[in-house]
Amino acid sequence: MPQFEENESYQANFRRLDEYAGRNGLVFNADSERVNKVVGLMTRNFVEFGHYFCPCKQSHPLDPAKDTRCPCREIDEEIAAEGNCFCRLFYRPMN
Repeated sequence: MPQFEENESYQANFRRLDEYAGRNGLVFNADSERVNKVVGLMTRNFVEFGHYFCPCKQSHPLDPAKDTRCPCREIDEEIAAEGNCFCRLFYRPMN
């Protein structure tokens, strides 16, 4: 997979997710490789399909009519139950 970190689309998506995290009291996974992979794949979905489809919950091939967009509707429940979302992108901060 090509590295997206320097790509303008990747940076816009990362900022969008960072703002979401800040508004919702979340933090990114401390594993930067995981973050880069998930954000990169999500960015690729956006470039190809026009929406930020969740790469961890998508069907193969991706189905724009049915697949989940990030942040997903289940994120609050997942974080409440597990401390992180399904993708392990967002975490509840450790106090």
